[in-house]
Order: sequence, then C-alpha cells, then structure tokens
Amino acid sequence: MPKMKTHSGAKKRFRTTGSGKIVHRKAGKTHLNEHKPSKRLRRVDGIDTLEGGDAKKIKKLLRK
Repeated sequence: MPKMKTHSGAKKRFRTTGSGKIVHRKAGKTHLNEHKPSKRLRRVDGIDTLEGGDAKKIKKLLRK
C-alpha cells in the first residue's frame, strides 16, 4: 500500500501541541481591521484549541 499523505491545506492551518491537542488561529484578523473594534481584534488574537469531532477530523487529515 502507498503511504498516506498529509493534507496540504490542513498542515498550513493547524498544528499539534506536545500533549496532542490541535490548535488553530482564530478567524477575522488578517484584513479590513481599521473598522473593527479593538475589543473584537483582541478577542480573535492568538490561537485556540479544537474540541470533539472537529479535532478528530483534523487529526485524520494530519496523519502521515
């Protein structure tokens, strides 16, 4: 059998922590920021973890 390839789109958007959790960047921070409130931009800053079924799907895509 051929080897499984990592999903190229998934590897650019998600990563695995040392404990095995899947983390991603929050959406809504890349452009058109001047009219968004600072409170909203602070909220979408940084990274967040995936939970439940979503994490399971992404782990499957990141499998090598």
